Amino acid sequence: MKRILLTGAAGNLGKFIRVKLAGWTDVMRLSDLNDINDATDNEEVKCCDLGDKEMVMKLVEGCDGIIHLGGVSTESTFDSILNGNIVGTYNLYEAARKHGIKRIFFASSNHTIGFHERETQLDADSTMRPDSLYGVSKCYGEMLASLYHDKYGIETARVRIGSCFEKPLDRRMLATWLSADDFVSLIVRVFECDRLGCPVIYGASANKERWWDNQKVRYLGWEPKDSSANFIDEPYLAQRAGNASDPVVRYQGGGFASAGHFED
Repeated sequence: MKRILLTGAAGNLGKFIRVKLAGWTDVMRLSDLNDINDATDNEEVKCCDLGDKEMVMKLVEGCDGIIHLGGVSTESTFDSILNGNIVGTYNLYEAARKHGIKRIFFASSNHTIGFHERETQLDADSTMRPDSLYGVSKCYGEMLASLYHDKYGIETARVRIGSCFEKPLDRRMLATWLSADDFVSLIVRVFECDRLGCPVIYGASANKERWWDNQKVRYLGWEPKDSSANFIDEPYLAQRAGNASDPVVRYQGGGFASAGHFED
């Protein structure tokens, strides 16, 4: 892989990926709606609205693979999600098809399955139960990736990212936490394996509390190393929830499952 496109490069995930993947590829092409003013010698910047088909076509040209983090990353209005996550993802896959790109890392989300209860163990074949319009848009992205794999042979890792922060921010994240190092090691493995297919992968570290089972993608050889258990004695994680029936506690999506609808 000589040139990798990273969409959403100005976001929180994009920023640390750039640092940790420095030197991994000859050129990292960075894209975002926001300005990027700190590009290094092996980075090139092309600001792009993913909803603009012609801009995306030019953005993808000359790339060997795509790490797609771009779009709206939280719950928002339908129009915002439509442009960034639905139209934008379609534009990206169409550009990949026309330019002959055969491997994509698609940042999906745990909010595709957020209305499953916490005591339900999920795997790659579990039914989608989105907890938000944002979650619905990621379900769309996963199904679009499936179509482009079956029809055009584009391999995609559909990675349902849990909670990628420096440390778990609340008790829910003891199950959903994904360390930066584990995230980056998954990206590398996705592009370095001989055959990828179009798997659903749960993006979580080797936490003791687990809602998600990655047994069906063991063939990839990805083994997360970090664990949220290292933070279990933090005082802010000590207090139990007062109401086990609260949607924030009952459902895997946490606050997304209880949030109201965003009006346009």
